[in-house]
Amino acid sequence: MNLDAVELRVLGCLLEKERTTPDQYPLSLNALRLAANQSTNRDPVTDYDEATIRAALDGLGNRGYTRLASGPGSRVAKFRHLLADALQLTPSQLALLAVLMLRGSQTPAELRTRSERLYPFASVADVEAALAALAEREL
Repeated sequence: MNLDAVELRVLGCLLEKERTTPDQYPLSLNALRLAANQSTNRDPVTDYDEATIRAALDGLGNRGYTRLASGPGSRVAKFRHLLADALQLTPSQLALLAVLMLRGSQTPAELRTRSERLYPFASVADVEAALAALAEREL
């Protein structure tokens, strides 16, 4: 995917918030900044400003991974991810990518626990199978 650290964080936040807070998704620039900088479920903890988040959104948009999702007459610009369609990913693969983007390297058991809110893996073997499918595609 060749994304920088900020792009990975922004994309991971969009993936996570789509599943965990669907009533607030798509996300405004401010909500995305807050999500990227939150101190829980993130490693490392960051302090990105809106300009940094905007630049990451621009880079992701150029790759076809995000887009502006607010319509005409909306008071605030909102953004959504297009990763599932762009890369033909399953919900289980999206969940793993989100957790990896937000927290870095983890064991399959840690991934199973930390992705529970995004996708309920039945076993560590299921996590390993999804990871293998991602690895085959160099994701």
